[in-house]
Amino acid sequence: MAEPLLRVLARMRSLILDDAVLVRAVASGRQKGQTPRRRRVELRYVDLRAGRHLQVTAYDDTQAHTSNHAVGDAAKHAVDDLLDEPFGNWHVDTLTETHQVRVTKKLEALVHTSPRRTDGGAAPEPERRHDRAKPRLIPEDDPALVAVGISDAQGRVKPSRQAKYRQVEEFLRTLGPALDDVLGTDRLRAPTVGDPLRVVDLGCGNAYLTFAAHSYLTRVRGLPVRMVGVDVKEQSYRRNTEVAERLGISDTMTFVQGDIGSVELDEAPDVVLALHACDTATDDALARAVLWDAALVLAAPCCHHDIAAQLRRAPTPAPYSLFTRHGILRERFADTLTDALRAGVLRLLGYRVDVMEFVESQHTPRNTLLRATRTGAVPSAAAREEYDELVRTWNVHPHLAELLRDRLEP
Repeated sequence: MAEPLLRVLARMRSLILDDAVLVRAVASGRQKGQTPRRRRVELRYVDLRAGRHLQVTAYDDTQAHTSNHAVGDAAKHAVDDLLDEPFGNWHVDTLTETHQVRVTKKLEALVHTSPRRTDGGAAPEPERRHDRAKPRLIPEDDPALVAVGISDAQGRVKPSRQAKYRQVEEFLRTLGPALDDVLGTDRLRAPTVGDPLRVVDLGCGNAYLTFAAHSYLTRVRGLPVRMVGVDVKEQSYRRNTEVAERLGISDTMTFVQGDIGSVELDEAPDVVLALHACDTATDDALARAVLWDAALVLAAPCCHHDIAAQLRRAPTPAPYSLFTRHGILRERFADTLTDALRAGVLRLLGYRVDVMEFVESQHTPRNTLLRATRTGAVPSAAAREEYDELVRTWNVHPHLAELLRDRLEP
């Protein structure tokens, strides 16, 4: 099934920029009516005296041109330039998978992903280790990471889980300072053994973040914590409960099977986490956090279909037709508008909100984070008018506002 080209290229970008898992990427062919500057381009990582570099070999009709780009901004710029070229095909090999992308005449993408074929057994890990290990909030051999399958039995992060590990790690790097801002203040008491910090992870899935956050808060920060993971799937509930019991932490970590929008907990949480809850499930998570009067909320949204669909149905206000005329731009704008409206709703309900990038885009294109701290401040008339004007201008109905209508009414 065809997918939006921009979304697929963003996924390929994250794989290409991950020097721990990329084996090789090849761009070739051309899109309808356009011709790239090079006939074919190959990308792979090499270790030079100056450090890890992305090597780009570009072929024209007569010769090959090779250039090396240091991991980081230089590599990002090189990859972005290539993704902007109208190549008709991308072939991306990682340690575990092969991704084949073909651009259709309608400028959509057809993607075929399959396990990477090797000559017997698993693909060998390339010798691409960094000279210095990066400081981590949670070591790779943490029992929780091994138990949930991020690390292997030897305590090394699996190649296929590198991106997930970095997402979780960077999410926790944001949680730490945010928690420091509110702990021991009138917004959030200092936790004790008798009255621990109550944290809920909504839409926890396989609970990578749930277990990692529990380990970080208890092992690294030394805080007494009561952690709850919520997911609608019974399979996730059973698996995660078994893992908690196996780790011997079921007295401080429990799981609940239920829908984000209607789940009931024994005690209202102090901190609400939501990592990549799809579409309006992020709104459900934010609404539950508000209704619980949570002191701190960290939510990394996933897809933004709801507002995007509303923009397709409603006439575009003047003079913004160029925002929505092209599908790629409309999709990007819908993402921005959705999160701007979410931030606006939370501010009207007494939260200080920061919208930030919590991890680099090569690890996930869905790297926006809403960090909301409850202050109880009464919103100004100007803030309310600003929000109302944005909604009126674009003729949209934010799902979060619908969920919290009673609290939003003056």
